[in-house]
Amino acid sequence: MTYPKAGSKEEMMDEHGAALLNKCLAFKSGSNMSTLFITRSIENAGGIPFVTAGRDSTTLGYTVPRENATGLVKMLAVDCSYEKWDLRDAKLLAGTEAEVAAESAQVVLTENLYAAAYGPQSAAGKSFYFTDISTDLIMSFRSRAYGVNGAVLTATGIPDHAAFCAEVGEMLVDAPAGTPDVTTPVTYLGGESRVYAPSTGYAHVAVAFEGPASSVIGSIVKKAMTVIGSSVGVSGFSAPGLVGVYGGSSEGASIVDAMTNVLTTSLTADVIKRAKALAKAEAMFAMDGGSKALAEAMTTFVLESGSFSGPAEVAKAYDAVTDAQVTEAVKKMMASKPAMAAVGDIGMVPYHATVASRLS
Repeated sequence: MTYPKAGSKEEMMDEHGAALLNKCLAFKSGSNMSTLFITRSIENAGGIPFVTAGRDSTTLGYTVPRENATGLVKMLAVDCSYEKWDLRDAKLLAGTEAEVAAESAQVVLTENLYAAAYGPQSAAGKSFYFTDISTDLIMSFRSRAYGVNGAVLTATGIPDHAAFCAEVGEMLVDAPAGTPDVTTPVTYLGGESRVYAPSTGYAHVAVAFEGPASSVIGSIVKKAMTVIGSSVGVSGFSAPGLVGVYGGSSEGASIVDAMTNVLTTSLTADVIKRAKALAKAEAMFAMDGGSKALAEAMTTFVLESGSFSGPAEVAKAYDAVTDAQVTEAVKKMMASKPAMAAVGDIGMVPYHATVASRLS
């Protein structure tokens, strides 16, 4: 079950940290079920639960033998009762996640890239890893964002789709509805964020732009940047809402030179052909990477296209993208203001204004 409005970009200004804390409350007490009952029910059915959350959305799910799949659906739409022990454990888990994230240069780089892209005070630009929030605000966010109205339920291995939908509909009739029509505006700005840590002896740099509306085209653009930049240590990357390039080196100036060269290199038909093949292969591989990866791939496709009939439909979507669509997406990206983040030994890394002038 994916809740599209339960990502941190949907937090109100005073709800910073609500998305992370509510993620840590997944499969906790609620809907007249205790945490122990929920956990044992999943385990007794042979299930393995998972939860993912970020700026874009939150997904709760499980892998289970198909004959037990339907009976656990109600565990994905629990009206949390916020027991004091559940809140205690959730805050401890959130704190641990925040500490681990702070130790990862890649996570710190990504967090700062979002701050540069959307502004550090905006919901989309603030750090996802924040834990100093009151219980009342955790509750207000959940009551708004964790509702089945607007949520997407994905399932695989179900032999009778119609019967499954009917049974699930009955199970979720009393589930929290939420208010999915309420949303926090997200405005791409472009800018810079730098974290100076000279003792690392290494510079991590990312330059990104607002990504295309189509995740398929965004994935192809990402792979095109990797095709062009792989020989000089530059790779394309994508994150929700963003597409760009990443480079890391002990020579901060040289890696930025390489990144700007990649971004200003025109895409040839051969590069686009290779990028399409790589992007399609990545998408197909993701759908074979386990329940969590498959759920994410299916949900993304459903939210963009309104349906999902199987891997063949995904492959067809990649094959249908034209060279003109890819080049137009890159042209539009490059016409906007870049977002730049630099972390580590960045004394020699050029500033945003210099990089922006090279890309104009």
